[in-house]
Formats: sequence, C-alpha cells, structure tokens
Amino acid sequence: MNKEQQLEFAETNRPKVSVDECLIRVRAIGVNRADILQRQGKYPAPKGESLILGLEVCGDIVVCGSGVTQWKINDSVFGLVAGGGYAEYAVIKSNQLFSLPSSFTYQQGAACAETFLTAFQSLFSIANLKPKQSVLIHAGASGVGSAAITLAKLYDCFVVVTVGSEEKRQACLKLGADVAINYQQSSFEQWKKENFVKGFDVIIDVVGGDYLQKNINVSAVDGHVVLLSILQDRYCEQVDMAKMLLKRITITASTLRNRSEAYKAELVKTFKQKFGEKLRAGELLPVIDSCYQWQKADEAHQHMLDNGNIGKLVLMV
Repeated sequence: MNKEQQLEFAETNRPKVSVDECLIRVRAIGVNRADILQRQGKYPAPKGESLILGLEVCGDIVVCGSGVTQWKINDSVFGLVAGGGYAEYAVIKSNQLFSLPSSFTYQQGAACAETFLTAFQSLFSIANLKPKQSVLIHAGASGVGSAAITLAKLYDCFVVVTVGSEEKRQACLKLGADVAINYQQSSFEQWKKENFVKGFDVIIDVVGGDYLQKNINVSAVDGHVVLLSILQDRYCEQVDMAKMLLKRITITASTLRNRSEAYKAELVKTFKQKFGEKLRAGELLPVIDSCYQWQKADEAHQHMLDNGNIGKLVLMV
C-alpha cells in the first residue's frame, strides 16, 4: 500500500514462525471495515504486527512451530491475525486456530473468525447474555450483525435488528431475527415505545454518535450497551446520565484486534466450548454477500463503503 493509500501487489519475505505459531498458505481472506480504516490511516496495525492489511484468513498449514502439538502440516484451518492477512502466507498463533469443518469451503472459513468471535465476545464475554433475554443489534445485516443474530437465537433470545433497506430487513428475518426495523422508514425508539416497554437487555452498536442516547432510551433496567464501532460519529452531543443511573445501564466499548494474545486464545477456547460442536456440525454458517478474486480487493472495499453488503465479503487467493 503506497502513500496515496492505493492497494498494490508487492513481494516480501515469507513470514517466519515462532515456537507456538503456524504458517498458513492462504486460500481466502475475510474483508473487514478495519481494513478500510487502516487504509485510510485511521486504524494502524498494533505495534510489532505486519503493516499488510487483513485480519482473518483461511487456508492450509505449511509449517508448524517446534512447540505446536495440536496441529500438523496440511491441516485446513482458519483464524484471526493482527495483520498480514492480504498475503499468500500468514502466521497465526496455534491456540487461536479453528479447524475448517469438512463441509466448509475456504471462503466460508474466511468469513467466520472475525464475525463469530466479535459477536460472541460482545454477547457473552462482555454482556453475559442469558437465555431468553432480549437483544437489539444495529447493522443487523453486517457480518457481525448476522453472526450475532445466529448466536442469540441459539440462546432462544428475542432479537430485534435495525437495517438500512428492505432487502436487508428480509435477509435478517430469514436468518432468524424476530423483528427487523428499516431505520430509513421507522424509528427503533418509537417501535420500542409502542411494542416493547421493557426495553433491551443487550444492545450491540456499531453506529455511535447520537445512537448512544437512543440506546439508553431503549435499554432495559440493568441493560448492557456494547459499542464496537463509530460509523456515524465519534461524539454524542448530549447523554442523559440520570436515565443511565435510573436504569443502571452498563456501557462497554470494545475492540478485538489489539487485545492480547492470551485474551484472544481464551476467547477462542470459550467459543469452542460453547459453540464448537455446532460449528463442526455446520449449524453455524457465515452469511457471505460476495466473493472477489484478491486482485479486486478495491471493489470489495468500495462495496463495503457503499453499505451494499449483506453479510461478509471474501477475497479468494
């Protein structure tokens, strides 16, 4: 990537593995909004990590570090990287890898890690979601949004989502959402006032800006708002702290990329404990909007910037 922030192909040395790492021959790459933010200079790679874009890959192991015992060469795997995913080879900590289910394509594997781990982290690790609670998911048709719908419905939760088009509304309903609100036509605050007086136990928000106060308005008592991104704005001009106190609301801002290796390993471990069997059985499927040859990464980024995708965008190597 040059100074004009244009994507370009270049040759570099193949990454070297540490004792607890595996080298992956990349077959498919998951596209994330963080890639675009990094490209825009707004989300730099963590210190010491590759400056190459890309946070999740799927492929085959070609080298195992000397301390790796649970994986072997030629295993098909997927997982998160802190950087360096837009490449033919990527290094991943062995305790952060997932085995690619036999029924999955490489593209499906590349669409899993960031979405399901972010949704799982938000709903369970942070908000401590319980069965049959109520969940509001903003940007329900996004990769993380669709994964959050799937996980919450496995806990028999009441799920409401907000989306920006009728096509996305229908996609979320098909995925299992109980209610899908097109924010271009209706107010989710008004819907809550007329249909769901109790309010939401957990709210997943990627919008930011004045949605912070709106989330407070629709939260239940002891509700938990998890902020993952700020697509609208980084500031909320007015926050009613009295209402926060009255409802005993918890607000958590969270990212995943810059978490410690130990945190990510534990997150992967607990996800596997709760949902690993359903993943292996093909009951947890990522929603994929489009697949592009990796030479067309610019087109994939523009599609995401246009908010045109329903689910994940994937690059094929």
